[in-house]
Amino acid sequence: MRINIKQITAITVMTVAVIAAVTGCGSAPESTVQTSKTAKTATTVPVTTAASADFVNSYDNTAELSAKYPVMNPTPVNTELGGKIQNRLLSGFENWNRGYEAWKAWGDILYTKDSIYNVHGVRLTLPEYQASMNATLGQLNIQMGNFENMIICDDWAAIHYDISTTVKGKTSLGSVMEFVHFKDYGDPLGVRVKEGWGGPKDSSFESMSMFQTEEEKKTQQEALKETADYQIPDTDDLEKKYPVKNPTKDNSSMADGIRKAILEDFDSWNQGYDQWSANADNFYTSNAVLTAGGKAMTLDEFRTSVKETDKSTDTRKLYFDNMLISGDWAAIHYRYTSEDLTTKEKTAGDAMQFLHFVKEDNQVRVDKSWAK
Repeated sequence: MRINIKQITAITVMTVAVIAAVTGCGSAPESTVQTSKTAKTATTVPVTTAASADFVNSYDNTAELSAKYPVMNPTPVNTELGGKIQNRLLSGFENWNRGYEAWKAWGDILYTKDSIYNVHGVRLTLPEYQASMNATLGQLNIQMGNFENMIICDDWAAIHYDISTTVKGKTSLGSVMEFVHFKDYGDPLGVRVKEGWGGPKDSSFESMSMFQTEEEKKTQQEALKETADYQIPDTDDLEKKYPVKNPTKDNSSMADGIRKAILEDFDSWNQGYDQWSANADNFYTSNAVLTAGGKAMTLDEFRTSVKETDKSTDTRKLYFDNMLISGDWAAIHYRYTSEDLTTKEKTAGDAMQFLHFVKEDNQVRVDKSWAK
């Protein structure tokens, strides 16, 4: 595959920040960066040189790594496979922050030759994924911070975590969302990534597509058209109306209420702004904080934003790729269409969201939400 300099520079810093995910492979040049430790604070850490790097690969160091990379909003991990997935994610953070050689060696353990990674909606084979990272990460340094969430159900994980990105001496803090499907291959391979999704489809889609073959680009466009043409089933059964493509076993006593609330929110959205706005008082608490696009909003501010967008765009929520429910948290990855009301152009997209639920007035409501 030939990647020219125009292709490399076309990939934005935002894109690289997401593809430099815990389940990826890439390089980080030697420097000192600011690593986000919470949403409000940061500490300075040195980056290990590649020549001196080694890597961790043990299921026995979970407690040690959990102390170094804490989960700020923990949820239950109570199966053997779940514990192994947790360790893989923590080891990925540690090996990434140790430098290129550690991460390169780790990539040979975390993946198989058939692993797939979807970056901003672009489906890449492992060699394409590695090429995209090797072509870009020499221009900046990314360090992993805390996990905001690590939700594990069956052989799936949804993670929301802090990063710091340094470009030409300037550091910015951000966060990344991923959904990852694992498989336990047994000895000697262990738990490895089958397929991952790093961030939803966005404005970097075209630049990331440069790493695909022409046939892969064609297949990708066909898949997007299929989503754009998708017809929501005509049924009152909301679980059948908005199916989950990759169902998992819930890990929560609140699961039934959480699922019901999410499905009703979907359905009210598709009935128009007025119906959604009325239902929002049931779905959210009165003091809910909703974060989208890096901006935290009150419910009223979010209503205003939705109403303004609704004047020019008709967005329909279609179905879920994932709905992971654990403890009082849910992580959802879903597909939607967006139609420009002026041009009538319809496009397909996906969104990721982490939702925290509380019990209030004999039902569950969202008091915190993060969406991309």
